[in-house]
This record gives sequence, C-alpha cells and structure tokens, in this order.
Amino acid sequence: MNTFDLSRRFAAEALGTGLLVATVVGSGIMAETLTHDTALALLGNTLATGAMLVVLITILGPISGAHFNPAVSLVFCINRSLPARDLVAYLAAQVAGGIAGTMAAHLMFAQPMLEVATKLRAGPAQWFSEVVATFGLVAVILAGLRFERRAVPWLVGLYITAAYWFTASTSFANPAVAMARSLTNTFSGIRPVDLPGFIVAELLGALIALALMGWLLKPETVQQYQPLKAEP
Repeated sequence: MNTFDLSRRFAAEALGTGLLVATVVGSGIMAETLTHDTALALLGNTLATGAMLVVLITILGPISGAHFNPAVSLVFCINRSLPARDLVAYLAAQVAGGIAGTMAAHLMFAQPMLEVATKLRAGPAQWFSEVVATFGLVAVILAGLRFERRAVPWLVGLYITAAYWFTASTSFANPAVAMARSLTNTFSGIRPVDLPGFIVAELLGALIALALMGWLLKPETVQQYQPLKAEP
C-alpha cells in the first residue's frame, strides 16, 4: 500500500514528467546543435530518453508509481491500482510537469520559453505506430509488475529505446509528453493540429494492451488429473 499522500504523489508525477520532457526536448536541441546527421541526432535523443526513464522510475516509482503518462494512469485506474479519485490529479500533474519540462529545456538552450511546433507528424502510419508503441509500453509495464517488479525501470527504459527506432512516430506513447512537445519548434516537436490523432492512438493502444494482458496474465486454477484409486 502506498504510504505517500496525494500531494507528494502529485509532485512526484509532475517532477518526473517534467524531467522526462526536459530530457526529450533538451537532448533533441543538443543533437541538432552538434550534428546535421538526422540518424545520429535521433540516436542521441534515444539514449538520453531511455537512460532518464530508468533513473526516474527507480527513484520516483516508490512514491507515485512513476506513471508520467496519462495512458498509463488511465490503465491503472481501470484495473483499480489507482483510485479513481486520484486520476484527475495525476493527469493534471503530468500535463503541467510536461509543459514545465519544455520550458526548462528552452531556457537551458536560450530558446523562447514556449513555441508552437511546426513539425508534421500525421497520417495512418504515424497513428498506427502510436497504437503499437503505447500497446507495447503498457504490456511491458503490466507484465513487468506481474513477474519482475524490480526490473520495471530497465524494462521501460529499454523498450522506449527500442521503440524510438522501430516505430515510424519515434514512439511518443504518452499524451502528456505529446502535448508538451507541441510547444517546442525543435527536433522533438509535433504540430498542435496533429495532437488529437496521436492522443487517440495512444489511448487506444493502452486499452488494447490492458485487455490482452488482463487475459494473458490472469492465472487459472487448473484441475490436475488424479487417477482413480481402487476401493480397498
């Protein structure tokens, strides 16, 4: 049972999402500054994000569960791991923290505090990629919690590192992070007009994962065959 009150859990979710977004946006700006090679820039962005996820989930997980993601919080609310009364607070913390993370990254690199992104990220391939990316993320979390709880930070960090490269969308897999990235006109940006498609796809992927993993991970009582014994 979580022993931290809602205010501390709210702060942990805001802080974690903020540092995650600052990493995504900041490493993207750094990568663009250092190289004109898009693949190399994406690699730098990927490694920083995956590494930061391991750190944040490890240190903040014991406080709030380290969701940092409205899709994950929704899943945990549906499966009753997160009280419904706390869901709105978690979502607000994640969105506010994400926006603050974008602002922090911009200030570190002497950029305008907030910008409107102009990078096009739309179309069936991008949306399907977000369904797959978020499905995989939620599946990894649920299975990790079921079988190897202590490994969850590494499982999530490694999954996102891989998903950056095998999805056409570079695996946002997070509505709050997507919203925050619409406020940076840099390497990691997404046009605000493209947000609805991404958010719907992410929530759909999360719900599909919840349904499938709920069935896959549910233990069943299997009645073992017992041979009949002859009466004495």
